Formats: sequence, structure tokens, C-alpha cells
Amino acid sequence: MSISLRKITHQVLIGNVKVGGGAPIVVQSMTNTDTANVDATVNQIIELAAAGSEMVRITVNSEEAAAAVAKIRNQLDQKGNSTPIIGDFHFNGHKLLEKYPDCAQALDKYRINPGNVGRGKSRDPQFQQMIEFACQYNKPVRIGVNGGSLDQSVLTRLLDENRSLATPEPLAAVTRKAIVLSALESAAKAEELGLGKDKIILSCKISNVQELIEIYQDLSSRCDYALHLGLTEAGMGSKGIVSSAAALSVLMQQGIGDTIRISLTPEPGSSRTQEVIVAQEILQTMGFRSFTPMVISCPGCGRTTSDYFQRLALDIQSYLRDQMPVWRTKYPGVETMEVAVMGCVVNGPGESKNANIGISLPGTGESPVAPVYEDGEKTVTLKGDRIAEEFQEIVQRYIERHYAP
Repeated sequence: MSISLRKITHQVLIGNVKVGGGAPIVVQSMTNTDTANVDATVNQIIELAAAGSEMVRITVNSEEAAAAVAKIRNQLDQKGNSTPIIGDFHFNGHKLLEKYPDCAQALDKYRINPGNVGRGKSRDPQFQQMIEFACQYNKPVRIGVNGGSLDQSVLTRLLDENRSLATPEPLAAVTRKAIVLSALESAAKAEELGLGKDKIILSCKISNVQELIEIYQDLSSRCDYALHLGLTEAGMGSKGIVSSAAALSVLMQQGIGDTIRISLTPEPGSSRTQEVIVAQEILQTMGFRSFTPMVISCPGCGRTTSDYFQRLALDIQSYLRDQMPVWRTKYPGVETMEVAVMGCVVNGPGESKNANIGISLPGTGESPVAPVYEDGEKTVTLKGDRIAEEFQEIVQRYIERHYAP
């Protein structure tokens, strides 16, 4: 597979995480707890970090939330968790950073939306105030423009210019230009105020896949800032996953993007970590990074009317992901391993031979035996009622032999 060389941007250091400048694409996520609830927010940050989120954004929307930020950082540090936390500011960020210097210091990055930093005459001084705080505390800033909260002054200006054209462009095209221009003008203003390019990340989010691709292609061609990718609202379930994969894969294949977030709508009561897993799987299937051993499994057909191989594939995949927090340091390189769990003899032996380790289960009506292949060679044939347990033990032994330092 051919992957475009990633565009070298200015590298931004966020806590202990490098973004841009040739660094691997970074996965981030966001809490949905009330930030003022310190324990709940700390617990969710730890949960997201354990799943693989390398940075976590939190809402800072009130005095109570701002007062909690330093406590959240302290608790994380006490628990040995160094995950960078990002403050998400809208409307009143300038006031909160001024009143709560501990919050300004504890955050590893500020997120500012030019459309929500102030209106009319208050916009420029309030934006300036936030950038000055970033300079004072030596913090990077993501200038994040959203289609749903676009700076109306920029859009109005471009619409006025568009009306004077002999052939005016459609509103959607003008809006896309306004989104990009808002980000670029805000970044230029931040630089004028003393914030270096190595402290600036840009994002221009919208929910439409094709428009998002056009916007980032335009933005990338016009600047060398580090870029954060993601749909504003991806949606729920398979729709959100497919939309995110479609948009981000196209852009990353073109070398666009330095950090990503998958903004899934979680199902009621479900874990917030799904968006982290989806982000990792997009990067891993595209060949950009490896996070956890990949399980290759067949879809099933009339030869596999039993759900045995499906359950085994699910169990092995869950087992591998659950073990990764320990394996990540104990078995370096294990994240690149491929495990094949196949349902019958048609493609089973071939796919199993191509994986690091694989099993070809008996399909419906076939002999109840399951050959296991390690690095292309058949090593054992499993039979009986304990095929699943025995295969998991074989996987564990393979990892210990091949990935132990």
C-alpha cells in the first residue's frame, strides 16, 4: 500500500506529547462529565487514557469548572497519570483564565473558537486576552473553527464581496472559504500577539464529509500549522464510524492531519472509550500507527452456520485489547501482531498462514479439528471442547516467545 508522505508542519509540544513536525498522528478525546465533579472527570480521563487517548479535552465553561481544573491535574499526577488535559473554552474563557490562574497553569493546551470568543467590539480584545494568557503561561492553543459557530463577521465580509462578483458563488462555497479564512486570520493575529507557530494548532470542523475534505485540502495548502482533524458531530453508531473513517482516511492519505478525534454520539450508558478505539482502528487499518494486535476474521457463510468462530474471534479480540495496557511495556512490538480466526477450510488455512498466528476452525459438516499456524507453519491441531481456551493459551505463549525483550 502506498501512503503519501505526511506534510512536515511546525511541531507543537502538548504536555509530553508531540503533535506535527513528522510525529505520529495523535489520538485525542473529550470527557462528557461535569468538570466541576473532580472525581468523575479524573476517572473518565484515566479510562480514556487507558483505552489509548493521548490527550483529553475537558469543558471549562464556568467558575466551578475552572476552579476544579488544578484539582483534576493534581489527582491525575498523584495517580501517576501524565495525560495532557486541554481546556475547551467558549464565550467566557478570557474571564476564567484571568480569575483562575491555577486553571491557566494546570492546562496543557487551550482550545479557542474564534466564533465564540466574543461579539462585535468585544471579539478582538477578548481573543487578544486569551492569547496573552497562552503566551504568559507558555501554553499552545488550538484555534478551532466550527461550521455551526462560525465567526459571522468573516462570513458577512465574504458574502458582501461575493455579491459584487459577476458570477457569485453558492452560499456553501462562500461558507467553506469563511471557515478557512477565520482560522488563518485568527492564527495570524495570534502570531502578531507573540504566540509562535510551534504553539498553534488549527482545526476547521464541519459535519458534512465532502465539505470537510474540501475545507482541509484548502487549509493545508495555505499554511504549515499543525492540523487537528475531525467531524464536528460524526453521529451515532455505524453512521458516525463510517463518516469519520471516510473523511479522515482521505485526508490522512494525502498527508493532511496531525491529531484526530472521532466525535461519536455515545449510546446511553455506553463507554466513552469507543471513540478512542475507532480512532486507533482507523489509523491502524490505514497503516499509520499500530496500537493493538489486529484480529482478521471471516464474515461467515453457509459453511459456518455455527457462531463458534464468531464468538472465538470476539473473545480473542477482547482479550488482546484488554491485555494491551500491560503488554504495551512488557512486550514491545506486540501491537503489530496479526491473529487470524477463520471459520472454515476455504480461506482458513491460507489466511492463517499469512498471519503471525491463526486458527482455521471447522465449518458446518467438516471434521471437528482446527489446525493452528504460527508464522506460516502448522504447529498443532486442536480438537474437542476446549479449542477456544487452548488457542488463547497458544496466543499468549507466542507473544511471550516473540515479543519479550
